[in-house]
Amino acid sequence: MLQLFSHPFSSYCQKVLIALWEKEIPFAYRNLEEPEAAAERASLWPLGRFPVLLDGGQAVAESSIIIEHLDLHHAGAVRLIPQDARAALEVRFMDRFFDNYVMDVMTKPVFEAIKGEPGRTDLALAEARPALDTAYAWLEDRLKGRFWAAGEEFGMADCAAAPSLFYADWVHEIAPRFGRLREYRAQLLARPSFARAVEEARPYRSYFPLGAPDRD
Repeated sequence: MLQLFSHPFSSYCQKVLIALWEKEIPFAYRNLEEPEAAAERASLWPLGRFPVLLDGGQAVAESSIIIEHLDLHHAGAVRLIPQDARAALEVRFMDRFFDNYVMDVMTKPVFEAIKGEPGRTDLALAEARPALDTAYAWLEDRLKGRFWAAGEEFGMADCAAAPSLFYADWVHEIAPRFGRLREYRAQLLARPSFARAVEEARPYRSYFPLGAPDRD
């Protein structure tokens, strides 16, 4: 059986969890709160990042690569990357957009707050807010006429979008002028796979160093 070394509160872990639950693939959840799981993850992937998927004797790292691996080797209930090359390129592009221009931007002030240096946290927040507004504005335009991130089908880009937008809204709230983006975030929260991820992460909200807001 597949093993996923993961933490419920991690955005990148949630991205892979959504994919596994969407595909209805059985797997063993190795929660990194458990010392044994954390130690084994470190032995499989010593670069300190997670999630890590163990498939037989093969360790697969990086969330997008894990989802690509699942589509190639574990078809499950659905495909998350289209077989059509042009459609697949759009899914991959949107996946990278959410990771690079939303998720990574959002995490910089979070990491500074974890370090406990208020001045650096304030600076990181000051840099993140306009960057996120730029991403929000681009997404507002891109999502018009689309139900999901890359079209009419839920896919890898939406697996990336769900935790990206969920936590980004905590760091810098998506303004009312981005109405379609706010609607899309609500669609993601209503998706059973992501709703499950949110609920399983709820006990860990005290970990959020900027103070988790009273909203999902």
